Amino acid sequence: MTQVILVNEQDEPQGTMEKLEAHRKPILHRAFSVFLFNSNGQMLLQQRALHKYHSGGLWTNTCCSHPYPGEDITLAARRRLQEEMGIDTALTKAFEFVYQAAFDNGLYEYEYDHVFVGQYNGPVNANPDEVAMYCYKPLQQVKQEMRSNPEKYTAWFKIALPRLEQYMQTVEAA
Repeated sequence: MTQVILVNEQDEPQGTMEKLEAHRKPILHRAFSVFLFNSNGQMLLQQRALHKYHSGGLWTNTCCSHPYPGEDITLAARRRLQEEMGIDTALTKAFEFVYQAAFDNGLYEYEYDHVFVGQYNGPVNANPDEVAMYCYKPLQQVKQEMRSNPEKYTAWFKIALPRLEQYMQTVEAA
C-alpha cells in the first residue's frame, strides 16, 4: 500500500497515511506536478489512463504524483517522470500551492503541490498503465482548448496552469 506524507499548510510533515484513504477523507498531503516543454516552447501533456482511480481519461501536465515518506521531493518528481513517461531530465522547482477538488466518485484531492518545470526534446516512452496518450502543444493552444472544453482537463491542471504562466513571466522578466 502506497503511503503519502500528510502535511500542514506550511508543508511540515504530520505523519503518513495510505494514499486512497487520504483521498477519501480528504487530508492534506504532499504532492508534485511536473511541466515539461520542448525547445519550441510546446508543453508535453498526458492523457491519464482510463482506469485511474480518479480523473481517468482527462488531460493534464506531463506528470504528477506523491513522494514516498522520507523521499526528497525533487528526486521523487524525477523518479515518477521516469516511471510515467520514460523521461529523465533536470527539473527546476517553480512554485508551490495548496488546492482541494472533489470528484464524482466520492474521492478528493487536498494537496500541497510542488510544481517543477523542465525542458526535454528526446523520446517519450509512456507507461500505458499510467498514460493513455500524450502530445506536445503550444501554451496558447492548451489555454484555448481548456477554455472551450474545461471538462477534458484535470482539476489541478486548471489551477496550476495560470500560476505556471505567472512564474514563466517572472523568469522571463528577470
